[in-house]
Amino acid sequence: MKAGTEVSITPGDRHRLEAIVGNRNSPQKHAARAQAPIGTALGLGANEIMGRSGLSKPAVWRGHVFMGEGVDRLVHDKTRKPGKAPLPSATIARLSRF
Repeated sequence: MKAGTEVSITPGDRHRLEAIVGNRNSPQKHAARAQAPIGTALGLGANEIMGRSGLSKPAVWRGHVFMGEGVDRLVHDKTRKPGKAPLPSATIARLSRF
């Protein structure tokens, strides 16, 4: 977060964030994302949060998403279009003969 940015987390949100970080079954990316708003609320700087969570500086700065959209946004990724188009069915049929 930028210097002078203040984040306030409700006790319920903080409990949910700490539960994500503490749950060993949580995906690593969710646990790391959850550490950014917790660290900012504790008054830690971006470099300290980066060291503790392993996030990049831009990822820490994107903690503003949490302030606008809450804990649920941290653990849900937006869907992306696939990188490659699926193979045409004619190609699949031709290759399946082998």
